[in-house]
Amino acid sequence: MTEGTTSAAAEGADTLTRLEQEGEIAADYLEGLLDIADLDGDIDMDVEADRASVSIISDAGGRDLQKLVGRDGEVLEALQELTRLAVHRETGDRSRLMLDIAGYRAKKRAELSELGAKAAAEVKSTGEPVKLEPMTPFERKVVHDAVKTAGLRSESEGEEPQRFVVVLPA
Repeated sequence: MTEGTTSAAAEGADTLTRLEQEGEIAADYLEGLLDIADLDGDIDMDVEADRASVSIISDAGGRDLQKLVGRDGEVLEALQELTRLAVHRETGDRSRLMLDIAGYRAKKRAELSELGAKAAAEVKSTGEPVKLEPMTPFERKVVHDAVKTAGLRSESEGEEPQRFVVVLPA
């Protein structure tokens, strides 16, 4: 192994350790929140796509956890920001942690990937750009990834909270 390979491997291990630490801090914070709210849920931690990922899941079907998702995921977004702030307070570093509750984001990701693929197919058949409805940054990212996978390109336009994706011909 060369010196550059060794340092790259060490840097990767350091990043993984840091992301695991973010996950631990977030899990502790969220467990406290669940206790305060008197809600049952298990915490699952992972590292995916260079970010910590924490999920709150429930054996009871997650009906109580839906309160933590809120309408259109609004409460989930707020809890994610609060959790990121808790991690920042402990580490001093900005966190890109992703929070999922009762599988809401996983389900949303699948729906948005399908939407992106359908929009890409429409653009391929008509040759005309397709503008989608306004979305959150998370939602736009999923659609951009789906469009890229379909071999096309996309851009975000507009100002928050009315920012939307435009799928463009090749």
